[in-house]
Amino acid sequence: MKTLETLIPDIYEVLNGLNSDKGIDISEELMEDFLYNMKDALEGWSTPHLQSKTIRMSNVGRPLRRVWYDMKDTDSGSSEKDMHPSNFIKFLYGHLLEQIAILLIKLSGHKVTAMQKEVEVDGIKGHMDCKIDGEVVDIKTASNFSFKKFSEGTLVDDDPFGYMAQLAGYEEAEGTEDGGFFAINKESGEICLFRPGNLSKPNIRTKINNIKESLEVDEPPAICYPPVPEGKKGNLRLATGCVYCPHKAKCWKDSNNGNGLRAFKYSNGVKYFTRVISMPKVMEIPL
Repeated sequence: MKTLETLIPDIYEVLNGLNSDKGIDISEELMEDFLYNMKDALEGWSTPHLQSKTIRMSNVGRPLRRVWYDMKDTDSGSSEKDMHPSNFIKFLYGHLLEQIAILLIKLSGHKVTAMQKEVEVDGIKGHMDCKIDGEVVDIKTASNFSFKKFSEGTLVDDDPFGYMAQLAGYEEAEGTEDGGFFAINKESGEICLFRPGNLSKPNIRTKINNIKESLEVDEPPAICYPPVPEGKKGNLRLATGCVYCPHKAKCWKDSNNGNGLRAFKYSNGVKYFTRVISMPKVMEIPL
């Protein structure tokens, strides 16, 4: 019986068949299963998913203040409430790549079960991606930068989306503890399996309890990330963990002496300032 320890080399061994006249033997059953899953992924992607005001396993790992705004705020206070259409293209190939990953895992002879199984911990529900060889595995498609967090194991120290808590929740529900993340690099095609140690995973029941307690009060918890210096003249900008948050405008409405965030367009992207002492020499844009 195969185990997770050999998953990546087993997949590469199968793919190496394309370097010879051996090829890859895909059974009719596996082909039909793959096509069905691709169809299901496409249908799921094309169905609108309005933001829910329900705590899910997918968001318990987010910072408390972010979750508080997710659950309580009816207006993000930002023009970024609607996503740019390009994001939906990104989501589409993310969904499709996940199914390709599942296909590769099955082709390598490893057992995939519990796909999209609903689980629950202390009233919080979620759907895990799957179990591989009996262990919970979350499949992630990642940019080259994000992929390094999995391949080098640094996700433990830099986890703005709460992936570690998500995994811990699924494992708590399933009574397992040796799972991890199967990551595929969207740019290079590289794959890796990151299995964090148990001491690196958060206590999911404590996290859930903290969220529930924070939602019982009318004031949001403390800020998620302190602003960081930009340059040497006293300017402060949002930390990376805040940049992509849809609530940043409302969350930082008291910044800049009560005038709110100010946004400036740099060559490498927009930076959001909480304090401007020296005017940046780039274009300021409306938030």
